[in-house]
Amino acid sequence: MNTQKYVRQFREKGTDTALIQKVIDEHKNDAERRLKMYGRYKAEIDAIPILTREAASYEDFETGSIKRIDDKVNNRLNNSFDAEIVDTKVGYMFGHPINYEVDQAERENLESLKSEIDTFKLRNNTDDKDSEWGKKSAICGYGARLAYIDYEGKERIANIDPWETIIISSTDYTEPEFAIRYFDIDDNKMRIEFYDSAFYYVFESGANGLMQTEKKLHTFECCPLYGLPNNEELMADAERVFSLIDAYNRTLSDASNEIESNRLAYLVMRGIGMDDDGERQLHRSGRMELFDKDDDVYYLTKDVNDSLIEHHLDRLEENIMRLAKSVNFSDEAFGGNVTGVALEFKLMSLENKCITMERKMVAALRYQFKVLCSAWAKKGICDKEDYLKLWFEFKRNIPVNIKEKVDAAVAMLAITSHKTALATLPNVDDVEYEMEQRELERDAIPPLMDEGGENNGFRKVQQETGSVEQ
Repeated sequence: MNTQKYVRQFREKGTDTALIQKVIDEHKNDAERRLKMYGRYKAEIDAIPILTREAASYEDFETGSIKRIDDKVNNRLNNSFDAEIVDTKVGYMFGHPINYEVDQAERENLESLKSEIDTFKLRNNTDDKDSEWGKKSAICGYGARLAYIDYEGKERIANIDPWETIIISSTDYTEPEFAIRYFDIDDNKMRIEFYDSAFYYVFESGANGLMQTEKKLHTFECCPLYGLPNNEELMADAERVFSLIDAYNRTLSDASNEIESNRLAYLVMRGIGMDDDGERQLHRSGRMELFDKDDDVYYLTKDVNDSLIEHHLDRLEENIMRLAKSVNFSDEAFGGNVTGVALEFKLMSLENKCITMERKMVAALRYQFKVLCSAWAKKGICDKEDYLKLWFEFKRNIPVNIKEKVDAAVAMLAITSHKTALATLPNVDDVEYEMEQRELERDAIPPLMDEGGENNGFRKVQQETGSVEQ
């Protein structure tokens, strides 16, 4: 849904109930589509075509002498590739929490802001919220978040379902001018919240349309309900391959039907006559006597080309993962000791997709702190423009060879600072804390590199611990 066309109208009309209702009515189809995507992720029966499939209907098929057996087995197997695509991306991108840092050049001037951000992260459990925010964005095409003041006067954030949220902006979902949230209270009533740069308004639907029930200042100087787009097109990660996933589900379900329906195959007896008593005797004993050399007994079954089915499923799975820009870590290509450039090359498509979302998330987080700094500035914690001095660090969650990384970091000490070298280590989440610990322990642990760039300190540690000969 394109909301840019409504920006000017809301600027002119403000909280016009007819305009709000018009936007909500237009958004409902989009909301239903995104809610169905979330339903697919959760494997809800109504959201996945294969789970509601019925056996093919053939009018007047059965006669006195012919009966259907193909409708007795109707397997409905769901292969949740869409969930796998999303979970792979979320684990790869958010397995390590996002690190919020202030500008190092002005760190001393921003100590109060740094302290407030650390407290804010703990109070809001931002590691989990950021991961879930990114997950909803990957599932539905965009996510939403609301900043608010709790009953204790503390700044808080809450993730909002995208199908309940309409972001109205002339530029980007990460910079809203207005926003609407709506959801059903009961079968006959809806609650609508409208946000602008100063107030939030509450409406309820009734017999006479929308009625305003509340208007309050929200403390911030920007619209506090904002979005996180998965990409510029607001497309979900698996949206392009839904049809391929459905084809995979149908093929595997039909193959399972063929295997199971062998139990329902007709028994063909050539050259043998059998009355009702003979049939009952056959069921009891499971034995049959053949007197003539041309007599034969066999089941009438279809020949199944299992090789064709297997190749078809393999091609579908390959296309699903390739077109969704994901990877299958159970693939043989990831077996053995795959490291370095080879692993990076295999992850290139996933990495390119994550880079796009990372840039969107940086923009959304920077707007988030623009909202928060407008409130913190009123408390004297920082200046409201200090959000421009914040940086966000993402670290990919991939298996690494720690020894290889440590050796590289030690080598870097000859030409870079300790801080730069430490930042390359995957098990160092907080470089500043690690630097402080090194400072505290500098008398106990010799430096790894001497002034000449030789690795004598590292060798001395090995000698003291007995890992090399003196």
